[in-house]
Amino acid sequence: MSTPCRFCATPLETVFADLGMSPLANSYLAAADDDRMERFYPLRALVCSSCFLVQLGEYESPDSIFSDYAYFSSYSSSWLEHSQRYVADVVDRFDLGGGSTVVEVASNDGYLLQYFAQRDIPVLGIEPAANVARVATGKGVPTVVEFFGTATARRLATDHSADLLIGNNVLAHVPDINDFVQGMKVLLKPGGVITMEFPHLMRLIDEKQWDTIYHEHFSYLSFSTAGRIFASHGLRLFDVEELPTHGGSLRIFGCHEDDADKPATARARELLEREEAAGYGRLETYMGFDAQVAADKRDILRTLVELKEAGKRMVGYGAAAKGNTLLNYCGVGRDFLDYTVDLSPHKQGQLLPGTHIPIRSPDAIVEDRPDVVLILPWNLKDEIVEQMAHIREWGGMFAVRTPTLTLLR
Repeated sequence: MSTPCRFCATPLETVFADLGMSPLANSYLAAADDDRMERFYPLRALVCSSCFLVQLGEYESPDSIFSDYAYFSSYSSSWLEHSQRYVADVVDRFDLGGGSTVVEVASNDGYLLQYFAQRDIPVLGIEPAANVARVATGKGVPTVVEFFGTATARRLATDHSADLLIGNNVLAHVPDINDFVQGMKVLLKPGGVITMEFPHLMRLIDEKQWDTIYHEHFSYLSFSTAGRIFASHGLRLFDVEELPTHGGSLRIFGCHEDDADKPATARARELLEREEAAGYGRLETYMGFDAQVAADKRDILRTLVELKEAGKRMVGYGAAAKGNTLLNYCGVGRDFLDYTVDLSPHKQGQLLPGTHIPIRSPDAIVEDRPDVVLILPWNLKDEIVEQMAHIREWGGMFAVRTPTLTLLR
């Protein structure tokens, strides 16, 4: 039987990308569990022939994925800088101050709201992962520990109706996208603004970013499809920014559908026209991507095999979800990478899911002097190359997808 589209309920029949079987991308293992059995799930993205939402099936509940989460936003300096710039921009653009209320859904460790709080603007975070929320609370960011949806929004709306309602890299993570967006409608104050950031499907296709597909990402969105979803819940997208983050993201600006003070901007109209011209309203646009993914896998393996046969010792940098998709889909384990490193102490000492590659501190690279460092979170390439530039002192080089796997000497 066909799975129904999570937005419009049309039966899903067209494969966008089939990445085989994979464990949950953030389900790290303790070193003592190296021989423990793991659950693998189909990692197959389908596209809806009606609304063109690219999506995965729900194999695990959000509670099992996100209630104890290994991702802490504050360990990326470039992401913190991005957040500070955003706060300065929206405070000025929407005249936010001490009488405003800013609410962030999936507020993580307070990486963003801390900068509003520093300006004495009242904030509230909503974060389902208790371990991550504790870090935010320790920074002075009040945080409610629960999943967001219509019921949560109704409970909070009396005391925390939002002038600015934020959701960064969360819209893709919710299986019930209708309940989530309806909740935003409920929590948004009249005249208020929603901003959300998510990876842009157009960039995923154009730059072969198939490793950003993993089970925690239920949906993959174009601007036009996002607009349809918000419109169905009485919200209107009036502006959009194209961002470099996460390999190419959109920051959408939404309001209540009857808010006459926020007309559509020229850049919102232009992006809709560009997506239409590129075929994002035609099923054929999505149907050739799977073959590109398979060809890319062969190219990656060819390069890695050549490096190993040349006697090069390789390690990874990063324990990010996109790296786990790449490693598991390509079958790259400890036969290729001796270990990987990550700045987050929450990941160090554990094993990557599926491949069981050990995760160490970046200091291990200095001590070990490998020949090649494979950068797994390629969206942080510049930050990592600058941080690890010293590997060139012993002739080390980086390998990174750009989108073809390339060696940087």
